[in-house]
Parts: sequence; C-alpha cells; structure tokens
Amino acid sequence: MENVAGYSEATEQGRVSAVPLSHLSIEVGHFLMGELVNGVDQIRAQFRSIAPIIEGCVRSAEIELGCRPRVSTCFLIDDYFRPETDPTMILDKVLGIARECGLTIDYLAREAGCATVPAVTRDGVVITPSIALAEIVRQRIVSEPREWEKGRIPPPTQSGWLCNGTREVTGTPGQAMHPEQQAAPAVQFGRRGHSIFLDVEMSSATRPQVNGRPVPEWSCPYLASIWQLLRLGMLRFHGKPVVEPQPWNPDVPWPARWADMPSVVQLNPHAKPFAAYRSHSILPQRYLEIEHAVRVILDHTYLDPEVVEQVVSRGIDEGVEVPIQVVKRLSHYLFAGS
Repeated sequence: MENVAGYSEATEQGRVSAVPLSHLSIEVGHFLMGELVNGVDQIRAQFRSIAPIIEGCVRSAEIELGCRPRVSTCFLIDDYFRPETDPTMILDKVLGIARECGLTIDYLAREAGCATVPAVTRDGVVITPSIALAEIVRQRIVSEPREWEKGRIPPPTQSGWLCNGTREVTGTPGQAMHPEQQAAPAVQFGRRGHSIFLDVEMSSATRPQVNGRPVPEWSCPYLASIWQLLRLGMLRFHGKPVVEPQPWNPDVPWPARWADMPSVVQLNPHAKPFAAYRSHSILPQRYLEIEHAVRVILDHTYLDPEVVEQVVSRGIDEGVEVPIQVVKRLSHYLFAGS
C-alpha cells in the first residue's frame, strides 16, 4: 500500500539519516520514450556529443574544488508516460550505445519512480514500503501569500498549477467585456526591472482510480523537480532516504515491466554516490522550458530544514560551498539538436 503520510517528521521520528554524497551528479542526456524505442542513430549522436562535455565538467569541478572530485553519472528513463514499453527491448540497446561512445552511466533511474517509489523486498519480506513521493512533495509546495489573498485562485495543492508571480485586475468590476475592467500585466516575484511570468502545470486530470482513490497525472516539469531533489539528496521519509540505489546484476535479465524495476539502479559497482552536492544536466535545448519550470517549482518547495542544514554542514566540513537554496545547486548544458 502506498504511503502518503509524513515527509520526514524529524522531531517525531528521530535523527535524519545522511546519504552518501558525491561532489557532482551529471545527467548524461535525455530522450523521450519514442526516441528510445525507434532506432539508434539519434541515441548514438547524442551520446557521442556528450562524452567530451562530461570530461570538461569534471575538469571544471576539479579546478573549482582543488582536488579530484567525486562525480557520478545518471540517466533518466522516460517510463511514466509510456509504461507499456518493454525494458528488455530498450535498456541493452541504450547501454550498449553508451559503452560504444565511451560514456559511463553509473545509475539508471525511472521517471515513474519520481511519482511512486516501489516497495523494496528481500526474500519476500518488505524492507521499505511503497512511497507516494509526488503526493508527499506536493504537500511541501507553498505559494507566495499575495497570490491567494483575494481567493480567486485555489492554492497549488488544489489547482495543480503554480506561478512565479501575480495577476491583478484593475478598474471597476462589471459585466463581461466591460471596458472599465482590464487585466493588468502579470508581475513576477523578485523581478529585476522587468517580469518573466511563468505558469507551471504540476498535475492535471486524474488517471484511473486506484483502490477507489483518484490518481493525479503528474506533469513532466513536476517529476523533473523531484528528480533534481533526489539527485541532491534532499528527500526523506520518516527521516530515512526515500530512494537507495539497488545494485544491478548483469547476469540477470531485465524485467519485462518497468514497474518491476527499482526507482534507481546502480549499474557501475565502483560508482561514486548517486546523490551529490550539485547537479549538472546535459540536455537538448528543447528542455529549456521544462528546466525553467523546475526552478519555479523548487523555489516554492519547503524542504525539511534539518536535511538542508545537514547537507550544508557536510559541505562546510569538506570545504565545499553548498547554497541553502537548492536552485543554486543546479546547472545545465543545453546542446543544439532535436
């Protein structure tokens, strides 16, 4: 049964567990499921262009830190919107092309795992329960107080929408299309001179009900926000990490269903930790809008203060500057192409 109660509740559950941290987590590209299913040329072209970019990222981190950085790489599978696809037809192809291009993928993650973390079992015994992660994080979304003062728009947890500013109506209220009632320009919170206003849809019409309960259809930007929080080691459930990478046995065939895979699989047994102080995402330019939306969502996400303090303090101990705001720990390389 999915668990939705309790984000970390550190004061009630005791000490918040720490997660191993690399200096840098690098996302090595991203494909839509249709691109993974159809052919190999686009996959090969993207991986070939990414390999030298990763070398530059590692070198830059080495210069900044003054030491050999701990770096891990990850790849996110777009299985949330296409769960009917067959992992056995995709994974060996993708990982084989990566090896061919000299690209090491340390961790393989599932986008659906950002919505619901599957239960972990050993010998038929549930070690950790299933966690409705997207629902839990949604309870942490906060809006700017001014947005909802007049009660015209429900808060994000009800509407499924979040914006980075306000809309005001000026003039005298009247009948529809009354010339005296005009919409004023939208105003961005914290703007610098001019506004860049963005409305982000976090969830939409519900999927088929599960056990009589409606299930939201989470948006790509919202799941990408949770993906970033996982990579930064910022999420806990009852004080424990919500995801712990599970080792992959190359002698065991891939399951026939994505749902039978862990949220995060460790492919490289010698990999540095999955989570890191900072994340760097190497993505096609078409993801610019999504990453903008991710930053808006993260700016409105209230994270457990004890987890934030823990990670910042560990950075200080290692001589690594870790900003309190998680959006300042994100960086991107957007390359040309489809």
